[in-house]
Amino acid sequence: MSSLTIFGLLGALMLTGMPISIALGMTVLAFLFFLTQVPIEAVALKLFTGIEKFEIMAIPFFILAGNFLTHGGVARRMINFASSMVGHWHGGLALAGVVACALFAAVSGSSPATVVAIGSILLPAMVKQGYPKEFGVGVIATSGGLGILIPPSIVMVIYAVSTNSSIGKLFVAGIVPGLLLAAILLGVTWFVAKKKNYPRMQRASWSQRLHALRESFWGLFLIVVVIGGIYSGVFTATEAAAMSAVYAFIVAVFVYKDLKLSQLRRVLLDSANMSAMLLYIITNAVLFSFLLTSESIPQDLAAWINEQGLSPWMFLLVVNLLLLLAGNFMEPSSVLLITAPIIFPVAMAMGIDPIHLGIIMTVNMEIGMITPPVGLNLYVASGIAKMGLTEVTKACAPWILVMISYLMLITYVPAISLWLPNLLGM
Repeated sequence: MSSLTIFGLLGALMLTGMPISIALGMTVLAFLFFLTQVPIEAVALKLFTGIEKFEIMAIPFFILAGNFLTHGGVARRMINFASSMVGHWHGGLALAGVVACALFAAVSGSSPATVVAIGSILLPAMVKQGYPKEFGVGVIATSGGLGILIPPSIVMVIYAVSTNSSIGKLFVAGIVPGLLLAAILLGVTWFVAKKKNYPRMQRASWSQRLHALRESFWGLFLIVVVIGGIYSGVFTATEAAAMSAVYAFIVAVFVYKDLKLSQLRRVLLDSANMSAMLLYIITNAVLFSFLLTSESIPQDLAAWINEQGLSPWMFLLVVNLLLLLAGNFMEPSSVLLITAPIIFPVAMAMGIDPIHLGIIMTVNMEIGMITPPVGLNLYVASGIAKMGLTEVTKACAPWILVMISYLMLITYVPAISLWLPNLLGM
């Protein structure tokens, strides 16, 4: 009965248009003051102990690094490199968009940032070359989702903080699924482009490709700094985030010189605003998780599932349906922070690997980025392409089917996620 009251109250507050972070906090306060005997002192203690985790510091650092790179001309250089490699195939610019999104995802950690950085340059160029605008929007909005699957990933950090999982192991686990998704998106894009005879670019010479690689090298080297540093044990994931922010600042300001010192204040303010928003959501989600635990909701759910005799594969199917539905109405951070404390204990009781579960949840969040009504990538792509939200949604609809097929593959072939961490002995 308490679970119905909690989620009913949360749903009612969200229907009023209240931001999810405030709705979470109001639900907790209302329930604690009027419907339970939990001491308010325990709530205050949980609030401080829940957000003092060192790993949370990775979030603002990765956001700052992504903003430095977005404003620092790194995206343009990655697009030039990607175009030199795959531009001569059918749908060359679209293929370059997928490759550039994968490369930028490996340094930004954010899906909307990837769509903005790559889409703002490539979409006008694709339209100019004669591509249908809907095709370009679908490719870029979907490929932008790689920003939260290919490490570093802010969404993975949030999952790790919520479940006390290893951020470094999650990052390594995301590499193979991320590359596989990029390959699938490349294959589908090429097939459609070949079938409809979309434009090709002139084949670049090897000297042009080497020049493009040299131009983009300093941006791409950040991948080595983050993943190489974590795996080699030089620094933790949180320290890697701080290093990436410092490195991105040096590259953007002193190497590429595309970011002026006069723009630094705005970049810092934008990063602080986004970090504050996420940390505020995390704070309220910690209280919400404490409330769920104090009312034994995860334990009751685990007992109910055991009574129903659900197998692990059926449980994962239910999880996917739940997350896909939640992704339609909430942004990824909120979905993870609300559902992870409920799903994680049940999954552990059923023997599901926590890292595999993290990758499954991340892929679900990717799909949520391109599903209405609150898919962030839809709004970003709509603004860049100057198209209505309905038009952008229609453009992304075929790609949603591709993503759901990929989700099933990731869900039921755990080796895709776990092979690399196991190989590296993590």
